[in-house]
Amino acid sequence: MKLSRVLFIFLFVLSFQLDLSAQSTVPEKDTLKYVQLTGVVVSDSMKRLPYTAVFDTQTKRGVICDYFGYFAFVVHPGDTLQFSFIGFKPKYYIVPETDSTNSLSIVTMLESDSLMSNVVEVYPWPSKDQFADAFVNLEIDNDAIKRAKARLSPQEMAFVYSNIGSDASLAYKYQSYQTLNQVYYKNQSQPNNLLNPYAWNKFLKSINNGDLKIMH
Repeated sequence: MKLSRVLFIFLFVLSFQLDLSAQSTVPEKDTLKYVQLTGVVVSDSMKRLPYTAVFDTQTKRGVICDYFGYFAFVVHPGDTLQFSFIGFKPKYYIVPETDSTNSLSIVTMLESDSLMSNVVEVYPWPSKDQFADAFVNLEIDNDAIKRAKARLSPQEMAFVYSNIGSDASLAYKYQSYQTLNQVYYKNQSQPNNLLNPYAWNKFLKSINNGDLKIMH
């Protein structure tokens, strides 16, 4: 009975010491060295790449660059960073050891990734002969031309003119005409063409010549 108890105590102490030694060999996350990493991502043509994805494969964390391709990220020495952007090959960067400042600035250049494919010609017709036949027998719609001619008719132009308000130039001309008319007939009554025999003579001649027509 005593032997089993002693053996149990011995195994318990041995397992406790092994657990302490294992904990001493594996560093805690808080004891790791942190590095403030900042940088800019550019293309092979030296243009900044906005919204590039920066991913830390060790910590499974990442950031997105801003509109100017700038990013700021807290990493650890030895971490592998992956830079990815659509249309460019992904690039990997291993964070090196830093000095006592614990800060690092880099410029990452991504290489363009282009895919070449065979030329594909797309036709809305099954064959070129059907396309030629449809092109030759195409009926051109003249509705737009008919509408344009209708818009230029005297009746339509008169209707549009009646609905268009006067602009500053027309208002100025009308006001100037009224002012000049008042100055010209100052201290006298303005003539009334209904009582003007010359105006009636001119009106009757216009009717006889066919310049004016009386609507029945």
